[in-house]
Amino acid sequence: MIIYVCCFFILAIDQTQVMKAFFDQIHKVEEEILDEYLKAWQPYEVPKKTIMTYEGDVERYMYFVLEGVQKSYYLNNGKEQIIAFTYFPSFSGIPESFLTQSPSKYFLTTITESKFLRISFEEHQRLLKAYRPIETLFRKATELLLIDMLNRYFEMTVLDMETRFKNFTFRSPHLLQMVSQKDLASYLRMDASNFSKLMGKIKI
Repeated sequence: MIIYVCCFFILAIDQTQVMKAFFDQIHKVEEEILDEYLKAWQPYEVPKKTIMTYEGDVERYMYFVLEGVQKSYYLNNGKEQIIAFTYFPSFSGIPESFLTQSPSKYFLTTITESKFLRISFEEHQRLLKAYRPIETLFRKATELLLIDMLNRYFEMTVLDMETRFKNFTFRSPHLLQMVSQKDLASYLRMDASNFSKLMGKIKI
């Protein structure tokens, strides 16, 4: 029992340090305030191929990914259209549903077994109101999310299929080993057969 408790304590410290380093890249917050905020994040594990949030659900939690890969998608005539992948170290969840507490327009599911730290909407709001630096941190995080979304919109609407593929493999080559070609093709808005042809044609 002593060994178990000690190992759990070390793991908790490591997770906290990982999150601190992640948040520091967005906006540095006084350590005492950040420690108080991080206390509200709780461990959470989900088996692979599990829907965490359904279309129509209100997202009650924001997640920080420790292990595993997740995808968000909507259904178009019964076919999955992938919006995003999340993996360590990043946030996960349905951000607009979480921020507005309105029904989600799409799904969030695990691709692999996944481990997270998560915080409830209520706790998140309480700490935003209590600590201005935390509010600033998440304002900047939201700005980064908006920039990423606009960049993706530009790529999907302006760039041709081959350029989208090249940009993706340059930016995120690790996902080729983590996610099926079918899902990657959906994310890049192309047929799986075209994705396979580009894999054989373009040197990665």
